[in-house]
Amino acid sequence: PPTELVPSERAVVLLSCVLSALGSGLLVATHALWPDLRSQARRLLLFLSLADLLSAASYFYGVLQDFTGPSWDCVLQGALSTFANTSSFFWTVAIALYLYLSIVRAVRGPRAGHLLWAFHVVSWGVPLAITVAAVTLKKIGYDASDVSVGWCWIDLGAEDRVLWMLLTGKLWELLAYVALPALYLLIRKHINRAHEALSEYRPILSEAHRLQHHSSMVDKKLVLIPLIFICLRVWSTVRFVLTLCGSPAVQTPVLVILHGIGNTFQGGANCIMFVLCTRVVRTRLLSLCCCCPPQPAVESPAGWPPRAAPPSTTGDSQGPGWTPHELPST
Repeated sequence: PPTELVPSERAVVLLSCVLSALGSGLLVATHALWPDLRSQARRLLLFLSLADLLSAASYFYGVLQDFTGPSWDCVLQGALSTFANTSSFFWTVAIALYLYLSIVRAVRGPRAGHLLWAFHVVSWGVPLAITVAAVTLKKIGYDASDVSVGWCWIDLGAEDRVLWMLLTGKLWELLAYVALPALYLLIRKHINRAHEALSEYRPILSEAHRLQHHSSMVDKKLVLIPLIFICLRVWSTVRFVLTLCGSPAVQTPVLVILHGIGNTFQGGANCIMFVLCTRVVRTRLLSLCCCCPPQPAVESPAGWPPRAAPPSTTGDSQGPGWTPHELPST
């Protein structure tokens, strides 16, 4: 039977959608306002923000309508949210993969440009192909909010609904649970090894202190990225498993609210990490709001992460493919 959202559940999830849309919009705005912050990684973050913005808008409409049966706008909303949500998974992993390749494997120049094109093809093309196939085969429709929070997704009446739930989101979500921690762990290990190598070759107190500060801040952000993603998304996975098991706990109010916030707040979480918690961007925003000139930034102006520093001309070893200037801004 259909399960309508209570007013408190609807209000909380709608607020999460609005905050996520505002956060994604702020990320897009900072990219448009300051060209010198347009590093390759922040370009990838821009595309992730666009996917999150579309996702928040489609979820907002779905929660506002709180569908109680099949309709044409239910299918349209389900298709848009499926495409945007799946694309967000791909772009989130693409950012982690890019950071791994650029920091650990030192992939730069034309190879990095080719990599960006590959990310576009996969992160937009695969979700679009899956969504078109799902709509064409009439797999997207009303789901009685068992695996959603008011919005439409895969029609629970379809015989192969589990397969399509996996293809339109859950499979990529589960893969991201594994890929994100693994990639960021490899990046962190590389930074730690480079830190040790630089300390050995350049035993200068001021340099070592500065590097230790940067490494500490970067380590915190590298830990938070996969942690926040998993904390937000795990509730939808829990309800997915409960639905497959036929458990009545799938409609537990707290679980429904956590699912609604987790699916809709990704844009807000990214804004907190990469705008409010990134000193260069935060300083410029405060200067813009206060109508005063920004202070000279002590970090690389390229944003997160800075562009690679030019190779050393002194012949000194810089550690294994890494310099302190290549650390992501914090």
